[in-house]
Amino acid sequence: MNTKPISQEHWLKQYYYARSAFSIAWIGVALGAGASLPALAAALLVIYPAWDALANLVDGLRSGGVQANKPQALNMVVSLAVALAIGAALPDMHRVLAVFGAWAILSGVLQLATGLRRWKTNGAQWAMILSGAQSALAGAVFMFQAGGQSEPTIATVVGYAGFGAFYFLVSALSLSVKARRMHPH
Repeated sequence: MNTKPISQEHWLKQYYYARSAFSIAWIGVALGAGASLPALAAALLVIYPAWDALANLVDGLRSGGVQANKPQALNMVVSLAVALAIGAALPDMHRVLAVFGAWAILSGVLQLATGLRRWKTNGAQWAMILSGAQSALAGAVFMFQAGGQSEPTIATVVGYAGFGAFYFLVSALSLSVKARRMHPH
């Protein structure tokens, strides 16, 4: 049994792969649920930010403690509040999309801050920085769409989750490449 603690970069790789896998699975279930299973779609809309809150908590604890990771601590609290707000806004998908949009903006800015902070110690954070910026932009689009005439559905946010999965996967792969270059075997 290996009792050696894993390095921070190894933890981040695992974390990024897990975040990507969750998002991919969420997308698959969301596309399967669609309009035909409204209760499942509603649950998925609440689960997505709740998962983000849990993921930020676990990462914060593994990365020096929540107090040392203020952007993640705030992201955790905001994501939990958003999960509750989405639950309260359902079934009004215009309100749900507005809440989701506000969350995407704020969590994008916080992810950007976390990526910039981690760049100094871990490198290979360009995808997380880009993801944070794109999240904020997507949030603004969601806010605009929330005021539109067409009825939003869970499919409206599937692309957002897809880009999240992509960026987490790219970050994990970037750290894997960096580790191989530093420790070729």
